[in-house]
Amino acid sequence: MVHTEQWPDEAATVASAQRMAARLLRLPVAGDAIVHLHGELGSGKTTWVRHLLSALGVTGRIKSPTYAVVEPHSAPRQSGELAIWHFDFYRFTDPQEWEDAGFRDVFASVGLKLCEWPGNAGPALPAPDVSLHLQWVDENARSVLWQAHHAHGKALLP
Repeated sequence: MVHTEQWPDEAATVASAQRMAARLLRLPVAGDAIVHLHGELGSGKTTWVRHLLSALGVTGRIKSPTYAVVEPHSAPRQSGELAIWHFDFYRFTDPQEWEDAGFRDVFASVGLKLCEWPGNAGPALPAPDVSLHLQWVDENARSVLWQAHHAHGKALLP
């Protein structure tokens, strides 16, 4: 299943992230999902993730994981904390790096995994529930293609 939308400006990006936060919290196990983000450098992947994390209740500075590869976060829930991991695999050059970093355990655990540049992590990276493909339209606007990869992902589509 596929859905497309336009983000003509920052406000639309924020609104999209807020809607995704609401959908994530309605999942049977709130927030348990894998999201892959695709797009050129500067296309808005990290910006959208920052807005999503804020909408989920993450407080404090939300850093890009470009150099650290992963930034862990947590968001408050009535039933306990929601574990969130924001990955940026841009600097990976060998899929073995994913295995060597020990990410298999993270992906086996319950929580939200947001993955930028997933193709660089190779075939060991679990399949996503939903993928976002961002493309530049102009200096401010983005075209977004959402793709669900199974029923769990379909619940995350706009």
